[in-house]
Amino acid sequence: METLMETRLELQPAPRGSATWHRVCPLAELDDSWGEAALVAGRQVALFRVGESRVFALSNADPATRANVMARGIVGSRGTMHTIASPLHKEVYSLATGKCLGNPELRLGTYPVRVVDGAVEVAL
Repeated sequence: METLMETRLELQPAPRGSATWHRVCPLAELDDSWGEAALVAGRQVALFRVGESRVFALSNADPATRANVMARGIVGSRGTMHTIASPLHKEVYSLATGKCLGNPELRLGTYPVRVVDGAVEVAL
């Protein structure tokens, strides 16, 4: 899926198609502006908490190399856009859309994410 739902501690609608919500971890276990990797239904997902309750879920695989390292990237911003820089080649991606800001041929996969009863859930 190439869409992302941001959460502000409210329930998000069910994902389209046959995707299923998977409980990953308590929101409190995610540090602000820091990534964490999680294995969700056999897929590596990078989770990023920005601020008190905004959570983004993206593919952990670097689009340029396919190495599973994006959770160790550098969280930043370009204006009001939250970004993640690859720890390998420093390509910068939008956390909301997965678009690469420097190379339009690269794109980071994104997943719907929500917080339910204090737990982060990702739809795959």
